Order: sequence, then structure tokens, then C-alpha cells
Amino acid sequence: MLTTVLIVIVALVVLLAGSGVRMVQQYQRGVVLRFGRLLPEVRQPGLRLMIPVADRMVKVPVQTIVLDVPPQGAITKDNVTLSVDAVVYFRVTDPVKAVVNVENYLGAISQVARTSLRSVIGRADLDTMLSDREQVNAELRAVIDTPTDDWGITVDRVEIKDIALPEGMRRAMAHQAEAERDRRARVISADGEFQASARLADAARVMADTPGAMQLRLLQTVSDVASDQNSTLVMPLPVELLRFFEKSSGERTGSASADVPIPLPQPAAAPGQERSHTDGEEPGTRAVTTDQEAGPR
Repeated sequence: MLTTVLIVIVALVVLLAGSGVRMVQQYQRGVVLRFGRLLPEVRQPGLRLMIPVADRMVKVPVQTIVLDVPPQGAITKDNVTLSVDAVVYFRVTDPVKAVVNVENYLGAISQVARTSLRSVIGRADLDTMLSDREQVNAELRAVIDTPTDDWGITVDRVEIKDIALPEGMRRAMAHQAEAERDRRARVISADGEFQASARLADAARVMADTPGAMQLRLLQTVSDVASDQNSTLVMPLPVELLRFFEKSSGERTGSASADVPIPLPQPAAAPGQERSHTDGEEPGTRAVTTDQEAGPR
């Protein structure tokens, strides 16, 4: 009977001693509460002893935690509906505040990240959300990190993963990009034509200074056409020759129209009316046409 009591006492002592020993991992910090009161000393990694029944330890991880923010639907500054999801990287820098000041810091961070994401989307326009991700991420990190200072949590990074646009907005953006590409192509083509015309004008001035250059160019063109082994031979005519013939024909037409008067038609007199004299008749004469001129008198 005595042996049994001793065995029970030894077992209780071992259990109490075991309950007073705690193992703190390298990525953890231990916060001890003695009879509900916080001890100022934070337990570092290793084997730590506590007073059984009186002390209670809360282990807080201090490694970086990755929190996914589910897609949040919001309206941008320019009234475009978006669905945006993000990821938050944070870590606990003060284990005491993380245990005492907030009930569940993981849930609190999740809720703050969701509301902050909708708030930041509402203050930015669509172009900023699509083109300037760094600015949006920095603003979102600042908004989330402000209330977490009292919780002993530091937000390292916040990144927007995906932005879901409505189907109509995607088609409109595709049309806009296509129109922009078409405008650039037209500008580049017009610029190329302008540069080519400038070079052609320079070449024309050089050929005008040398009379034999045009003939050499003509012979070179004929040689290039003949090298293709075809049955068609193109003989270009100089533009100056065509202009000479056009000018000569214009001068002849102008002189002929100036020398020969063009007679104007005279209106015929009605039956029974007299026809007055014209410029070709002598004054004092008169021609009378009646219905009886054709018959015998």
C-alpha cells in the first residue's frame, strides 16, 4: 500500500515537472502569463521552465506569413467595375502586442487587407491600376500597415495578383489598342514617304546640274528591265519632252483662236415680220420676208 502511494506521488511530481517545461522553436517566441498577468520577459527559443499551474505560455511565430486576399469587386475612380485579388506578406515584430492587443491577428489582417484593397481601388482610375502597379502596391501597403502598428505586426509587401475586367471593357481596350497601332503605322508610312520625297528632290537637283545624268539614268533603267529576260521593253519618256509638246500645242491653239473670228448665229425672223439690218448689211436697205414671196404675184 505504501509502495502504491509512493508511485502515485512520483507520477504526480513527474507530471507537474513535465508541465513546467516548454520547448520554444527557433521561429517562435513565447509570451508567458502568470495567473493571468503578463510577464515582461519574452521567452526565447530553447527549453524553458515555468511554474506549473501558475504559468501559461502562448507561442507566437515570428516568420513571414503569406496571406491571400480573395477577389474584391470595386468601382474605380472612372466608374469601371473591377475584381482584384492580392497577396500580403507580413510578420510579427512584437509578440506581446500580437497576443494582448488583438484577439486573432490573422483574421484582423485579412479583414484590413480586404477593406483597404477596395478603398485603394476606389481612389485610382483604370489606367493607373493597369500601368502603375508599383504605386498602387505602395499605397495599399501604407494603408494596411497603419492600423497594424498597434498589433505588433509589420507589413513587408503587398502585391496585386490579378485584375479581372468585364468582357465589354476588354473589347473596347482591344479596339483602342488596334486603333493606336494603325495610327502609328500611318504616321511611320507618311514619314517614310516624306523622307523618300526629300531624297528624290535632292537627286533631281543633282541630275539637273549634270545634263548627262538623266540619259545615264535612262540607260540604267533600260538595262535593269532587259535583265529580267522578258519580251516587254519599257522606254520612259522624259517629263520635259511632254511638257514641251504640251506648251507648243497650247501656243498654237491660242494664236488660231485670236486670228479667226467666230461668226455668231442670227435668229430667224418669224413670218410676216421684217428683218432689220445687221452689221453685214448696208444702212438704208431692208429685206422683207412675207408669206407671198414664195407664190406668184
